[in-house]
Amino acid sequence: MWLALRDFYANSWRLVVVNAVLGAVLVLAILATLAEPLAIVLVVATGPVVAALVHCAVTLVRTGDLALADAVAGLRLHWLRGLELSGAGASLAALGLLALHFYSGAALWPLAFLTLYLLVLLAIFGFVVWTVAIAAPDRSLGAVVRESASVTAARPGQTLVLGLALLLLNVAGIAAAVMPFLTLTLAYTFLVTARFLVTPEEEAA
Repeated sequence: MWLALRDFYANSWRLVVVNAVLGAVLVLAILATLAEPLAIVLVVATGPVVAALVHCAVTLVRTGDLALADAVAGLRLHWLRGLELSGAGASLAALGLLALHFYSGAALWPLAFLTLYLLVLLAIFGFVVWTVAIAAPDRSLGAVVRESASVTAARPGQTLVLGLALLLLNVAGIAAAVMPFLTLTLAYTFLVTARFLVTPEEEAA
């Protein structure tokens, strides 16, 4: 996490544009959803921008360098995969939240707690899946999910602790109710995850 913080500090100005675009898309999706609940599907539109952000994180970890052009390249390369991942994630999250609402409303607290626990694990696993999917764009999503599961199973304790720390960081960003801060926590989150999963090119060589 310290290495990711160093990377973030050294390259934060390069990530500002991506952060701003992601923040703008999130704000528009949230405002549209408040006006019309069915507009929640617009959340899926954040996928390509998130993919570009993850691409920046992976590129920075692999090469130690980052340019604004990398964000544009990431958007062009991964926009479809971003839509697929955001669509799948939004669908699973919606089902989980509906189940949580139903169980808590019916006072079925053990099932509500289990649902919340599974949602937390799903969010942590999502960080891994997004990073692996963008780091290996030639692989199918099925192969990405299997590899992500294998990586998580190989280091379950480290993945859980790191994931919980990152979730708490992003919850703090949401609680602060400041959208730029939230998007900065997302950028740092994917930098940490990339540091955890991706091998720098000089080490790979």
